[in-house]
Amino acid sequence: MASSSHNPSILLRRVLALKENSPFILVIDSIGRSGHCVLDEVAREAEESTTIIYVSFETVRKPKYATHFVGGCKSATRLLTAIQSSLPSPEQSKFSASKYLVVIDCVNFIAASSVVELITQLASPSVTLLAIYHKDLPEYRLPELENYPSSLQLLRFMAPSILEVRPFTNDLAAEQDLESRLQKLEMPLGLNSSIYKLILTNRRKSGRALTYTFKCDSQVHSFVPIQDVRTTSDGQEDSEMFEGLTTFNLNTSHKQKAAKDQVDLPFLEAQSFNTGGAIVYEFEKDDDYDEEDPYEDPF
Repeated sequence: MASSSHNPSILLRRVLALKENSPFILVIDSIGRSGHCVLDEVAREAEESTTIIYVSFETVRKPKYATHFVGGCKSATRLLTAIQSSLPSPEQSKFSASKYLVVIDCVNFIAASSVVELITQLASPSVTLLAIYHKDLPEYRLPELENYPSSLQLLRFMAPSILEVRPFTNDLAAEQDLESRLQKLEMPLGLNSSIYKLILTNRRKSGRALTYTFKCDSQVHSFVPIQDVRTTSDGQEDSEMFEGLTTFNLNTSHKQKAAKDQVDLPFLEAQSFNTGGAIVYEFEKDDDYDEEDPYEDPF
């Protein structure tokens, strides 16, 4: 369990296999990349005994991995009743070792005032809720909820694990160019290719959030951490390690490292460890001491 927090690939596979302590998994996609590739990976990594309840707002046909297929409706109460009819009762779940996965293919259709109640009623130790949110889909806000958090803000706050899917780009310039084209609704070819970028945010019980970026390939089912692919020369420190820790700069340049190595610290002979501890003192003529006191004799 402890090793998964230090190995990004193991942590991601534990989240996809529903073995991490995450009763609610949020998948965020956009018009540039669909999040259904994550659903396929979860269905592949999950145990065969897992019961999958698929709630459809956009999907017409029942997926092969789904055990139950529930049609979505705007009424949160009716939707909750339909989902709970396929789930065990709280008394039965205490004595059952089976896992249940509730998949919502588009949580945008659920109003922000009802999404919190729906999540709290469904998510439990034996039931995992996985929902896809389309971040580029405009949200209708009631005037009386003007100062209320948006649905995405509420979902981000409640989800212990967040998976954000993006098209894979080679560098930052290509990513910015792609975002600019998507804002103009210019759809380039290959957006939903087998290779995509996945950003995992996992919150621990202590409140600490771990964020990793992966290059994923849905054909071979590989997840390569992007930060592990980058190599640093001469033991160069990664500047991202210190981002967000303080309001000032903690990075050290090559010039500062060279100047630090050239500093001649005083009294290094007292730190040679060849003999016992010693106090090295250089007496100066201006020092005031009592000649009759033997304890103040500098020599």
